[in-house]
Amino acid sequence: MRALVTGATGFIGANVARELLAEGFSVKALVRPTSDLRNICRLDLDVVVGDLGDMASLDRAMEGCDALFHVAASYSFWTPAPRQVYETNVKGTENILSVAATRGLRKIVYTSTESTVGIPPGCDVGMEDSEVDPATLTGHYKKSKLLAERIVLSMSGDGVPVVVVNPTTPIGPYDVKPTPTGQMIVDFLNGKMPAYVNTGLNIVDVQDVARGHVLAFEKGKVGHRYILGNKNLAYREILGILEQTTGMRAPRMRIPIWLALGTGYVDEFLCGKVLRRRPRVPVAAVKTAKKFRYFDCSRAVEELGMPQTPVELAFQKAVKWFAENGYVGRNRLNEIQKNMAGRSASARAA
Repeated sequence: MRALVTGATGFIGANVARELLAEGFSVKALVRPTSDLRNICRLDLDVVVGDLGDMASLDRAMEGCDALFHVAASYSFWTPAPRQVYETNVKGTENILSVAATRGLRKIVYTSTESTVGIPPGCDVGMEDSEVDPATLTGHYKKSKLLAERIVLSMSGDGVPVVVVNPTTPIGPYDVKPTPTGQMIVDFLNGKMPAYVNTGLNIVDVQDVARGHVLAFEKGKVGHRYILGNKNLAYREILGILEQTTGMRAPRMRIPIWLALGTGYVDEFLCGKVLRRRPRVPVAAVKTAKKFRYFDCSRAVEELGMPQTPVELAFQKAVKWFAENGYVGRNRLNEIQKNMAGRSASARAA
């Protein structure tokens, strides 16, 4: 079985490529000429150069493939060039699925996001059949992913064999950029998180998410969505797990959303408009934190058999990867490694 993976140089895509290889797939990775190849440079796969805006390159990349895993996306809570986000996430998705439709692939797995899943009024959690109100979406990433998902589901209705997966908040290895959640972990490890806001997320091991992609290909129903997630956690609970994992004290001060939002507007103005660099507190991220993003992930578990690795282990893997790959200052790194080694020794003795 031969699969084409887009976005294999990114966080989820790198884990999907590894899972496919472990399952015996022959893998091709579509990369741009300027892509950072650190995540795949040691993998036994074929690298093909192309672009989601170049239909001919997509057709060449898909030659000989039985499956497509379209994981690539422009993911950020802030961007100086919104048009490029829509070109990649919406038009690029339409392009590659249009090419795939002519290739007679066995199945296509499209990576969407939990942001396209609605949480109805009066409900505590979102489910696959819940429609999101577009007016509630903040930032160009989420808006573009909703538009893209609608195109994908429409094409599935026209006979294109595509399954949609909606990862929640994955954590784990190979988060090279890192993602906003990965940056939260990095900030914690470096002691750059003085306070937190009252919000909640569904956390999942990224390697379970990768496994969920393969299971969606094997067992997923065409035209269906599957939320790939695990455990709903308040932000203070997430920080508590990080404290337990690393031995580093978590922040105790909680700040109100209005204060965080004001900080975000100032940060975006100074960094985005004046200094021309990425803000540390994007407004879209703060607006997202206004609501707890909790989900019922039982469909993927029951229909696909998606694993549910304890999130505590997922945090351990994420911390270990960031620590080993240069994301943590030396002084903090030594302290964290010492604490983690001591906790491991205590666990073995127990």
